[in-house]
Amino acid sequence: MLLKNCTIIRQGEEMVADILIEDGKIAKIGQRLTSSGKTIDVAKRHVLPGLIDPHVHFREPGLTHKEDFQTGSMAAAAGGITTFLDMPNTLPPTTTVALLQEKRELAKKSIVNYGFHFGAASDNVDEIKKARNIASVKVFMNLSTGRLMIKDDNVLERIFRNSRIVTVHAEGGMVDKAIALAKKCKNKLYLCHISQREELDVIRENKDERIFAEATPHHLFLNEQDDLDSFTKMKPELKSPLDQEALFEAVTGGLIDTIGTDHAPHTIGEKMADDFPHGVPGCETALPLLLNAVNDGRLSLQRIIELCCENPARIFRIRNKGFIREGYDADLVIIDMDLAQEVDEDRLYTRCKWSPFKGLMLKGWPVMTIVNGSVVFADGKVNLLHRGREVEIDE
Repeated sequence: MLLKNCTIIRQGEEMVADILIEDGKIAKIGQRLTSSGKTIDVAKRHVLPGLIDPHVHFREPGLTHKEDFQTGSMAAAAGGITTFLDMPNTLPPTTTVALLQEKRELAKKSIVNYGFHFGAASDNVDEIKKARNIASVKVFMNLSTGRLMIKDDNVLERIFRNSRIVTVHAEGGMVDKAIALAKKCKNKLYLCHISQREELDVIRENKDERIFAEATPHHLFLNEQDDLDSFTKMKPELKSPLDQEALFEAVTGGLIDTIGTDHAPHTIGEKMADDFPHGVPGCETALPLLLNAVNDGRLSLQRIIELCCENPARIFRIRNKGFIREGYDADLVIIDMDLAQEVDEDRLYTRCKWSPFKGLMLKGWPVMTIVNGSVVFADGKVNLLHRGREVEIDE
């Protein structure tokens, strides 16, 4: 496949080039390239590395009435996401090597690439030691979906000492505690869905080459004034406009390292119940929200590439992903910065079929997604015949 007239970004500078794809890899980047295979004229639209979503809940196994690896990956493809890392709080949770292997088999239906976070429990340090090719060990230090919260300090320290990188659900004071543990145990720490000014202050005081922080689109583009019903309830919950402003400044200023969707779908019926669950879908709206911010002058495309492509690949040591480079996997997304359309729930591929951004007009959308050299999304349709692959983690 040959992509002609691509606008790509190198160190913040735009250039127009052709991208030749062979055997699922980027074979050559240059001018006036030719190919005997399929040629697509990109017409100087921007081509970004395929997004890596480091934080999704695709609900399989056990909760597939909400989502599964096929429907979740369809939503990812439509959102320009070519690789996702799935969280372990499924039913049963992914806390043993055997359960991880079962999940690997289930994920083979995904149309984009995939990887896994391994779940920490109070009694599974031996399983953590045996787990291979995992992005991280996930620790829940606050209450979330599932029953994986760990309170015992001794257990937490054992988990940290036996994990190369720990990903944490930590809110408020638990952010301080997670950072202290990581510094004591000298491992890497990835803080999920940071949402408060106080948390940002703690991160700023302690940030080093081993501490990373994530923000979600819903905390960047919604605040507590938008929290009108159960469909805008998630954990952590929406914060004040001042928190939202501070978070956006942390994204543009470099304190926040990644954007993770925290795609956490529930059915409409579940959300309408009195005891509704927390969580919102996000794979299909994350990139349009960010591109709209670029069009509004609040963000740059270079910063999106860092947050959504380069940094996740670097932090989780994902091989041959995150960059448009010769020899790297041909995971790409073509975007149309001039395309303006509303978030239409009828067009969503997520099984839950709703969005907290319903009806929002956004300018800038992905129009084609390429995974391992194959088109998986174009003209609003997904390619269900394609199969993604598990990513390779440099351990």
